[in-house]
Amino acid sequence: MAAVLSSRAAPLPCSPVLSCAKPTLRHSVVRCTAQQAGPSTGTSITPPPGFKPPEPKRFSVRPDKLLDIIGASLALPFRLGTGAFVLGYSVSFVSQDAIPSTQYAMGFAGIKLKETSKLGPRPEKPIEIYEFESCPFCRKVREMTTVLDLDVLFYPCPKNGPNFRPKAIQMGGKRQFPYMVDPNTGVAMYESDDIIRYLANKYGDGTVPPMLSLGLLTTLTAGFAMIGRGGRGSSYTPSKPPPLPLELWAYEASPFCKIVREVLVELELPHLLHSTARGSPKRQILFEKVGHFQAPFLEDPNTGIKMFESAEIIDYLKTTYAIQ
Repeated sequence: MAAVLSSRAAPLPCSPVLSCAKPTLRHSVVRCTAQQAGPSTGTSITPPPGFKPPEPKRFSVRPDKLLDIIGASLALPFRLGTGAFVLGYSVSFVSQDAIPSTQYAMGFAGIKLKETSKLGPRPEKPIEIYEFESCPFCRKVREMTTVLDLDVLFYPCPKNGPNFRPKAIQMGGKRQFPYMVDPNTGVAMYESDDIIRYLANKYGDGTVPPMLSLGLLTTLTAGFAMIGRGGRGSSYTPSKPPPLPLELWAYEASPFCKIVREVLVELELPHLLHSTARGSPKRQILFEKVGHFQAPFLEDPNTGIKMFESAEIIDYLKTTYAIQ
């Protein structure tokens, strides 16, 4: 099907007003604030009583989430790691002393990885995408935004979601996902393959990764990649709309990030995703921000909570936003 193009910027759902500051660092992230992320309910958002963010634990899986992580990891072989590395990724091994302690680098046995990338033009404002987690067409677009290291403002559209799914249909005129809006150019469009080509030409070097260039085979493997999740991230769980979008530092290929994104979609929580695949300069930005890099990392401007650890993030989201 042909993409739907618009030369004017599409309106945002539920009247959020985004204000995006230009990056102040060479490799900075887009910073956004929103006056309103969802319909006002008059309900205040507070963290669970006595809540304390957990300490980050590298390469640790909470026992009750083991099967979830295994199921989410099935995507890696089906998609051959697409969404794990950014455009132009390269790596070399250097001595531990070659990289200062103030710079993020993965190391082991006295050796560190020096990772670089060749990214395209950076958009001033985040790309906006209406989608849901368990859709293979949506996954393809998420993989491309990860490869291009783009920050994306996601408006989750789970089945029976009362806010963003109806709004996306109203905006674009179709019951179809994903639906992308680029506020930098005024372009709004359907069709995952067309969105991928648009993003590659506008914010990359014009090339589309092989695993996103195989037509039907790409869609089939994107679907197979989600077999282990049993449709998670597709149906709405009644929730309290947040006044402001949450922020998530994550990347598409990570199973730990995947299970958090599923819950964000089910609760219909809009979120600004800072993509942090291997080679992303934003790994250094997060490292400088909190003194540690690990994904996912959640920032909730509605409560002030900032935290690592996927299992605990899920508990926090459900306790704070799900209507019990």
